[in-house]
Amino acid sequence: MKIDHVAMYVQDIEVSKTFYETFFSATANQMYHNPKTGLKTYFLTFDSGARLEVMERPDMAKTQPHIFQQGLIHIAFNVGSKEAVDELTETLLANGCTHISGPRTTGDGYYESCVFDPDGNQLEITI
Repeated sequence: MKIDHVAMYVQDIEVSKTFYETFFSATANQMYHNPKTGLKTYFLTFDSGARLEVMERPDMAKTQPHIFQQGLIHIAFNVGSKEAVDELTETLLANGCTHISGPRTTGDGYYESCVFDPDGNQLEITI
């Protein structure tokens, strides 16, 4: 069995789509729009085949992100090397992402950094 995709609601679907295309080399499908409910979605496919669905609708609840909130807490992207972790972290921070931690080697041996994406979702950049 494998997970087919992970989905998340976002504040601005075009901003999120562009963010993941630009910084994580995702490829978006054509937007689905349900005019009855206002739902809009994109499936973003990454080089590995993993998929992330970003969704927007006018009646979604807004919450404040917190790194220790209950539920799905982060998406981890393996970028292949310490140098790539460092470089992508610097690029994301220079483009307005909020820094959470790292780059650093964690107690369990991972080299990682963590940032918030434009919607406050925690992203872990690792090898």
